[in-house]
Amino acid sequence: MSPVPGPALVVGLGNPGPEYEGTRHNVGTRVAALLAARAGAGRFSAHKRSNSDIAQGRLAGRPVTVAVPRTYMNLSGGPVAGLVQYFSIPPTEVIVVHDELDLDFGVVRLKRGGGEGGHNGLRSISKALGTKDYLRVRFGIGRPPGRQDPADYVLKRFSSVENKELDLGLDLAADAAEALLAEGLEPAQNRFHPLSG
Repeated sequence: MSPVPGPALVVGLGNPGPEYEGTRHNVGTRVAALLAARAGAGRFSAHKRSNSDIAQGRLAGRPVTVAVPRTYMNLSGGPVAGLVQYFSIPPTEVIVVHDELDLDFGVVRLKRGGGEGGHNGLRSISKALGTKDYLRVRFGIGRPPGRQDPADYVLKRFSSVENKELDLGLDLAADAAEALLAEGLEPAQNRFHPLSG
């Protein structure tokens, strides 16, 4: 099935405030900033009706709203549902970009629906939308070392070694989101998922 050329919503997940900038949990917001720039949207502006910051432009020939909720991660659902309602975008045309503990650092995977894997942002969105049938760009941040609590790990910044590769990974995630918009899920998966695994 080819993608609908109508409007789409891309949401980058993270936590608000300078203390969370650059943490593993905020990779979604960094990919969102890249996509907003690519869409020619300029800066984000406040969208009070949804408690989000948004930027609007075109990606893959489609009108796209790129959004970052202003809430904490575990309350992302309210802003996303508000945007879906305000812009009349079906949940199937929503792409959520988020960090993923179950993937090695820098690995990008695409999927629609499925479980939330303990990710509170996704859980909140699924509950607020009443469906899990939205698209996800999963950016691998790896498992915490030793016995470190995952809840602490996701709020840590990337290591100096990871930082050297991070920009490439974020670009790849932005490319993957654009491929979803242009081609739909299966062709995008064929491009961004290696044949083995």
